[in-house]
Amino acid sequence: MLNIQDLHVRVGETEIIKGLSLSVPAGEVHAIMGPNGAGKSTLSYALAGRPGYEVTGGSITLDGEDLTALEPNERAAKGVFLSFQYPLEIPGVPGLTFLRTALNAQRKARGEDEVAAPAFLKLIREKAAALKIDFEMLKRPLNVGFSGGEKKRMEILQMAVLSPRFLILDETDSGLDIDALRIVSEGVNAMRSSDRAMLVITHYQRLLDYIRPDKVHVLAAGRIVASGGPELAQELERSGYDQYASAA
Repeated sequence: MLNIQDLHVRVGETEIIKGLSLSVPAGEVHAIMGPNGAGKSTLSYALAGRPGYEVTGGSITLDGEDLTALEPNERAAKGVFLSFQYPLEIPGVPGLTFLRTALNAQRKARGEDEVAAPAFLKLIREKAAALKIDFEMLKRPLNVGFSGGEKKRMEILQMAVLSPRFLILDETDSGLDIDALRIVSEGVNAMRSSDRAMLVITHYQRLLDYIRPDKVHVLAAGRIVASGGPELAQELERSGYDQYASAA
């Protein structure tokens, strides 16, 4: 599904990603782990097309289609979804308005009909209940005054409503207590399917106890320096990243 070949990404004058290659097949969940400054968030932003993250070499394709030529909204319409480490607040825009606008914009870009208000509200109530989100919270400005756990649950709700094909979760466990982590992880696991893939970016093993990856990759100094099964995350928890940072 996702194929990255010899990717180079620069931020300003600094090259952060330095020849990274990675393939994530449909139906699989891959985890990216690594020390601070390794390039994990840079990789997620480059995949999503965030301005200021310049691809200077290599390729990113989704089902064979070049993503680097597409704007962020076009990538989203193709099914790319990025869950931010620090979700943004949007004062003055109720969560319901944001979700319906985003959903219908993507459907329009794909040549599909917009979702009527009754069908949209039915969908939202069903998805919000599964994430233990009070419907009244959706009437408030998006993420304004929300706790860290509430913001992350709102992002998982966006994911459930938009139903993307390739999910990038950038440190989704950041700032979550154990109850919020469990609820968010259940929401992510509910999205697993044979025609969808996920890239989970995290520092710690604890998230991977809830979202079980098919493969784990170690990112250091802008490159993938090791890959393995879930046991690799457990090894990193015991021994740290020093040996991989040295190799990089």
